[in-house]
Amino acid sequence: MSGYPSGREEFSARFFVESNFPIEKVGEIIAGEQSSGTFISVPGESAELKERSRARVVSIKTLPAVDTASLHSAYLTRHNPSNHFHRGEVTIAFPIANIGTNIPALLTTIAGNLFELGEVSALRVLDLELPERFASTFLGPQFGIEGTRALCGVHDRPIIGTIIKPSIGLTPEQTAETVDALCAGGIEFFKDDELLIDPTYASFDARLSAVMQVLHRHADRLGRMPMYAINISGGVDEMLRRHDAVREAGGTCVMLCLNWVGHSAVEHIRKHSQLPIHGHRNGWGAFTRSPNLGFSFDVYQKVWRLAGIDHLHVNGVQSKFWEPDESVISSAQSCLRSFAGIQPLLPVFSSGQWAAQAPILYNALKSVDLMHLAGGGIIGHPQGIEAGVQSMREGWEAAVQHVPLHEYAEGRPALSAALKKFGGA
Repeated sequence: MSGYPSGREEFSARFFVESNFPIEKVGEIIAGEQSSGTFISVPGESAELKERSRARVVSIKTLPAVDTASLHSAYLTRHNPSNHFHRGEVTIAFPIANIGTNIPALLTTIAGNLFELGEVSALRVLDLELPERFASTFLGPQFGIEGTRALCGVHDRPIIGTIIKPSIGLTPEQTAETVDALCAGGIEFFKDDELLIDPTYASFDARLSAVMQVLHRHADRLGRMPMYAINISGGVDEMLRRHDAVREAGGTCVMLCLNWVGHSAVEHIRKHSQLPIHGHRNGWGAFTRSPNLGFSFDVYQKVWRLAGIDHLHVNGVQSKFWEPDESVISSAQSCLRSFAGIQPLLPVFSSGQWAAQAPILYNALKSVDLMHLAGGGIIGHPQGIEAGVQSMREGWEAAVQHVPLHEYAEGRPALSAALKKFGGA
């Protein structure tokens, strides 16, 4: 391990690494490449500069080797052809002075050219740890769990919500009709689909105007404003304008397609925002679906937490997507876990959800700090939207009380009809 004198502030990242070079050698290559070094020694990298700016390998955990490379590397073929590939977890400490309060610099340091290095046949960023003093220089969530609960008027249980469906194709007037039915049914939160931003037949401004008229009418009846996460994604100037339009119209949430608007744009919106930021992670699979490349969700949510979002999608259990339930639950747990003094994110479960997933979620997560979004599970309920919402609440009541769903459904028509319509979990 490389060691430098104490006194400098550092943060650390842990990596999964595979190579037919020894993992110790690859760890040093990563530390040099991502700080002051390059592929050969250069005169300017003095001992004093290294002490101040070079990253250092803190620890290496050896893992079982494999006989086949996870990813092809022409560099390895040229320089070290072999059928034996070492694996390990490498923790590297980086000087904070190298990056400052700068998320692009942070990500470039822990994930820049690393995925391109010829010496590795697999590399994944597994974890990120920051000192609290350093983490406090970032904005972080403004509302988080408690602020969102206060706006929704929901405490001590999950926030029940849905997605406006069909995802694409509704006119502003049709969207308003759907919202009217959702609010009449007692929905607490609803959002645009990630695909819906500013289509020609249902512009953002027309949609906002039509929906907010409905929301104000129901807010007068309910004594609270139903939370609508309207999708403001776009260029930075357009997102700022849209945020202000939502706030001025009386809305209580905005949604961003995180991966495509980018960290700097989200930070800029957060600095300006007076509303919770609902973070949609569409595209996340490209960063994580290969277990030997990309990012763990733990790192992903930590960086978005630094940027200042309040809610983050984590998929759903027994969903329509590829992800196993254990991974979904682990993602939600990471959102709720403490991180460098920054308040937690509200995990958002969606994708093929309905009342019967409530016990599965509660038994695994041991928490009600979440949003549970059901599209078809609410809108497609055979007794209508109000019964769909009620079935979700009853599913969670059964979960928290540890009462079997079919038993709890006796005398509760909404839950009973959901079980009959959608089948047992």
